[in-house]
Amino acid sequence: MTSFFDCSDDDGLAEGTKQARASIESGELIVLPTDTVYGIGADAFSAAAVTALLNAKGRDRQSPPPVLIPALATLDALAETVPQEARDLAGAFWPGGLTIVLPAQPSLSWDLGETKGTVALRMPNNPIALALLRSTGPLAVSSANKTGMPAATTARGAEEMLGESVQVYLDGGTVGVDYADADVTETSSTIVDATALASGSGKLRILRHGVISDEQIREVVGDALDDEPAGDQQPT
Repeated sequence: MTSFFDCSDDDGLAEGTKQARASIESGELIVLPTDTVYGIGADAFSAAAVTALLNAKGRDRQSPPPVLIPALATLDALAETVPQEARDLAGAFWPGGLTIVLPAQPSLSWDLGETKGTVALRMPNNPIALALLRSTGPLAVSSANKTGMPAATTARGAEEMLGESVQVYLDGGTVGVDYADADVTETSSTIVDATALASGSGKLRILRHGVISDEQIREVVGDALDDEPAGDQQPT
């Protein structure tokens, strides 16, 4: 049974967060607002829940979801090695529209798909998302849409695509407005790969161009950014 919660007031947010956490703990899926697009979320430490997330989107294990975190301190708990440039980027753009790919802690008991030992981390700049993450801990979250369709910027838009595959929808109004006002045409987060930098074998690469520009990233990391384009990934 799908439930829809208007989180525009404190009571709705409290009840929605409570029900979303219960769904996460039961291995079910939820939809939540972020600062860029709406996301479909699952318990990052439940392989079955992550599989359900990928199935709901029409994806396979070759497209593992990123993990949203509630605080900068969580970075070291989930990533094995964090180069200084990645910390600088997180300090500059978190919470916000930047996803950082890093080597995952090998001791973590999770299965996000074919990650090749990495994890994509982001701290969203949305009070509803952060309230939920503080309650649940890290969540596997991908954009709330069917693969090949535009990412949803409203909860109802997400519901139209995902329907009853999701148990709880948290409605936080239209998202991505601030980025659109800044003349950004891409609504997804920018993805940077810091794994080569972490291993000392290369530079930081931009995997997907998004709401944080190449110029903004270069202002923070300087020559640590690879000049060779890596090509865009599909939105997650």
